Amino acid sequence: MKRRSVAAVLPAVSALLLAAGLTGCAGGAPAGMAGASTEGASGSQTLTVFAAASLKSSFTELAKTFEAQHPGTSVTLSFAGSSDLATQIGQGAPADVFASADTKNMDKVTGAGLADGSPRVFATNTLAIAVPAGNAANVTGFQDLARDGIRLVMCAKQVPCGAAAATVAGKAGVTLRPVSEENAVTDVLGKVISGEADAGLVYVTDVKSAGGKVDSISIPEADAAVNSYPIVPLAGAKDKEAAKAFVDLVTGPEGQQVLAKAGFGAGSR
Repeated sequence: MKRRSVAAVLPAVSALLLAAGLTGCAGGAPAGMAGASTEGASGSQTLTVFAAASLKSSFTELAKTFEAQHPGTSVTLSFAGSSDLATQIGQGAPADVFASADTKNMDKVTGAGLADGSPRVFATNTLAIAVPAGNAANVTGFQDLARDGIRLVMCAKQVPCGAAAATVAGKAGVTLRPVSEENAVTDVLGKVISGEADAGLVYVTDVKSAGGKVDSISIPEADAAVNSYPIVPLAGAKDKEAAKAFVDLVTGPEGQQVLAKAGFGAGSR
């Protein structure tokens, strides 16, 4: 009688064990096989990119392209002034790639031994004057920024766009008296769009990204301060190959096309 009970149970147990084995295989490739992720059983991983605020539009588009080309990898973008980002990286903030709006702040990162390889210059940018649509203050050139009553907003001097503004002001022989200094060029643009400023010193790419929300006034003296944008994988990158692949995308034909569309000049790559 006992033998008949065991015999009756064994087929059911075997079926359950077989089902459990099949379910385990369905979860993905076994650990150690090509394509297996080191970021968890789901096979997904995150690439964190620290990038200058002026790159927001272009890098948002390139992040989507990268994710499409690398299934299972999501790109997290952190935008701010390059000086703030360099400081955060120096303090141990987890990041895989750094793209700066100038070489000075990139040098802080490479000088501290935090870069994986040599930075590559992938774009250039110059300043322009942004004014609210309609230009009610009638700003026509750089000299007008020093007029009494003009509410000028610009970047702080430690930020690349602020350093460039100081260089251009020196070249033009103009003393600037901003009502506000911001830590990111996007904040300058935001104050112009909202009407809090009569004029703002931003990049030509920022004016273009704003569309009809602002008018643009070119600055002939801006050629005295052309910003070069370097990018590099970071030494602490969780996935060094993915970090290098993102840099390759930015510096390659696809990345250069997206950047040119946004108004950036070509870099040396």
